[in-house]
Amino acid sequence: MLDTLIRGGSILDGSGRAAFDGDVGIRDGRIVAVGRVDEPARETIDADGALVTPAWIDIHTHYDGQVTWDSAMDPSASHGVGTIVMGNCGVGFAPVHPGGQRELIDLMEGVEDIPGSALHEGMPWGAWSTYPEYLDFLSTRSYALNVASMVAHGAVRNYAMGERGRTNQAATADDLQRMGTIVEEALRAGAVGFSTSRIMGHRSIHGEPVPGTFANDDELMTIAQALRRAGTGLLQIIPSSTLGAGKPEAPEHTALEAEVDLITRVSRESGRPATFTLFQVDAWADKWREVIARVKAGNAAGAQVFPQVGSRPTGLVLGLRTYHCFMRKPSYLALAGLPFERMLAELRRPEVRAAILSEPNVPHPHPGSMESVIANLVLNPAKTFALDDGWSYEPTADESFAAQAARAGQPDPMAFLYDHLTSGDGRRFAIMFFTNYADYTMDAVREMQLDDATVTGLSDAGAHVSLIFDAVNPTYQLAYWGRDRRRGDTIPLPHLVHRQTGRNARLFGFHDRGGIAPGMRADVNVIDFARLGLGAMELRRDLPAGGMRLMQPAQGYVATMVDGTLTRRHDEDTGARPGRLLRSGR
Repeated sequence: MLDTLIRGGSILDGSGRAAFDGDVGIRDGRIVAVGRVDEPARETIDADGALVTPAWIDIHTHYDGQVTWDSAMDPSASHGVGTIVMGNCGVGFAPVHPGGQRELIDLMEGVEDIPGSALHEGMPWGAWSTYPEYLDFLSTRSYALNVASMVAHGAVRNYAMGERGRTNQAATADDLQRMGTIVEEALRAGAVGFSTSRIMGHRSIHGEPVPGTFANDDELMTIAQALRRAGTGLLQIIPSSTLGAGKPEAPEHTALEAEVDLITRVSRESGRPATFTLFQVDAWADKWREVIARVKAGNAAGAQVFPQVGSRPTGLVLGLRTYHCFMRKPSYLALAGLPFERMLAELRRPEVRAAILSEPNVPHPHPGSMESVIANLVLNPAKTFALDDGWSYEPTADESFAAQAARAGQPDPMAFLYDHLTSGDGRRFAIMFFTNYADYTMDAVREMQLDDATVTGLSDAGAHVSLIFDAVNPTYQLAYWGRDRRRGDTIPLPHLVHRQTGRNARLFGFHDRGGIAPGMRADVNVIDFARLGLGAMELRRDLPAGGMRLMQPAQGYVATMVDGTLTRRHDEDTGARPGRLLRSGR
C-alpha cells in the first residue's frame, strides 16, 4: 500500500520537459510510481486541475542563525521550498572560537541585515566550535524543509587568523595551510560548498569589509585545492564590481571581467562548479551579456561556472516602521520612541516636516549598520516607486517618484518620499530599484532566465529581513513569469519549474531531489496555479529578542510534501517537521 497518492495532476517533473497528466505514488518518503497508479493509498490528494512539481530548491539563503532556534523555516517553507542552501556570501557562524561569536554576528548583521540581538539571544552559542560540530548540532534538529550549508570565508579567516583575518591582511603560508585544512574538513563533514564575498559593499556593522574581500590568488587557489581534495562542493562568490564600479569613497578593487576569469581559474583548479551573482546595473546595462559570453568561453575550456540570476529587480524597501532616509535626522530621532500613531501625527506637522527635510544626519555609532546605510542613501527618484499590494515589480517610468513629483510640482524628491511614507495610516512602503531595471522593463531578467548558462537564485531568504524581501521569489517567479506578465513575453512553465528544481539540484549534487520520478525523494508541491500568488506584506516582531521582519504569505499551494510528509495543506502549516540536514556526498 502507498502512503500517499497524488491523483490526477498536471505533472511538471523538474526535467524541463512538457507537462503530462498522471498520478504520483509515494511510499517510505520516496516516489515509487508516476503515471497511472492504481495501488491503494492511506491518503489521497486530489490534484485535478492542479500542477504537480518538485518542491523548490532555493540555493541562496541566509538561515545560518535561524536554523538553530526555529523549525518552521518561514518564509521559505510557506512558499513551496523543500530544500534551502545557506552559508552564502562569505558569512556564517562556524567555525568559531569559544566566546568569539561577536565578530561573526557583526558581520552577519552588517552584510545581511539580520538583527544582532536575535542572533545573540536566539542561538545556542557554545554548542559548537568547528564546522563539523556545527553540522552535527544541526543534524539533531528537524525542520519543515531540508537544510544544506556552505562554509563561509569570513568565518574561516576569522578562525584561522584572528584579527589579521578580520582586517583583511594577507595570509601567510601557515595561514593558508590552516584555512585549506579547515575547508577540506568542512566539506568532508558535509558542507555543500565554500562561499566568499569580494564586493566592497559587504561590510560588518563597524564598516569593515568582509574577511576575504581582498584575498589574493594564492588564497583562492588554496581553497580550490581543498575543494579538489574533498571531491565535493562548489564555490559561491559575490565578485568585486557586481554592482558597478563602486562609490568614490569605496571603489571596487577588481574589474568584473577579471573576477570572472579568476572564478573560471578556481573552477578549473578545483574541478568543481562555481556560481556567482550576476545583475544588470544601470551604469553597465549590457555588461551582463558580455559576462555570460565570457563564462561560456571559460566553460568550453573546461570550467564549470554558472552565473546566478534573480527573478525580478532588486530593491530597497523603505517604510516608517522599517528603514527610511530620515531615521538619523535629529528631529526624527526625538520622536522615534513615541507610540507609532503619535509619532505619525508629529511627523505630519509642517514645522517637523520642514526640519527633518533640512537637517543633516546624526552619525550612527555603527557606520556599517543598515540604519546608517539607508539614512545616508542617495535616493534615485527615477527608480523609486510606491510598493502597493499586488504590485508587479515591472512599473513604467511614469510611475516613478521622479515622474509623480514632477506632475505634482514637487521639486524635492525627498519631500515627495516623506509625504508618501507619512500618508494614510503611515504603513505604506516605497521601493528603490538598484539592479535589473536599467530600461524600465524586465526583458533583461527574462533573457538571463532563458540562458542555459545561468542558474536561478538570489532570494536571500532569511536575510535583509526588513529591507530586501525577495524570499518570496519561488512563488513570484512561477506566478508572474508563467502567467501574469503583461509588459512582454512570459516564460514556459516547464523551464521555470526546471530552474527551481532539477537544475539547482544537479548544481549542488542533490541527486535524489528536484524531480518527479521513481526513486526520487518525495519533495513535492501540488499547486492551484490559477490561485497562486502573494498576499499582503506585513511586519512581524517574532524573532528572538523581539526582532522585526517583513513577511508575505503565499496562496495557491494545495499541498507541500517533504520526504513524503505533508508539511503544508491549503497554505497552512501542518506542524510536521520531516526536514533534516543534508550533507554533501551522502
